[in-house]
Amino acid sequence: MFFLLRSAFWLTVAFLVIRPGVDMRASAESVANEAMTRGSQFVAQQIQAIECDSLQCYGGKAIIAATLPPIPPSVTPMHVAPEADPIPYPRPRPQRAG
Repeated sequence: MFFLLRSAFWLTVAFLVIRPGVDMRASAESVANEAMTRGSQFVAQQIQAIECDSLQCYGGKAIIAATLPPIPPSVTPMHVAPEADPIPYPRPRPQRAG
């Protein structure tokens, strides 16, 4: 009896966490985009914190700043995976089966 109550509890918790009709992809993309934005800002702040006293240092900072363009948000993958065959084909019959 305790097993059934424990299973019902965890199934209810899972249903509340993963509700039907919730778009998990949109929430994952927003978290990923926010993480990339914060990471880029952190790197830019660390580069700006470097004290430069030579022209070579300023040039290096400029090159690094140029190579860190804003990252575009990912909407769709570059290629679409082929869909699985909706109709399963039967395996060929062995020759001895006739």
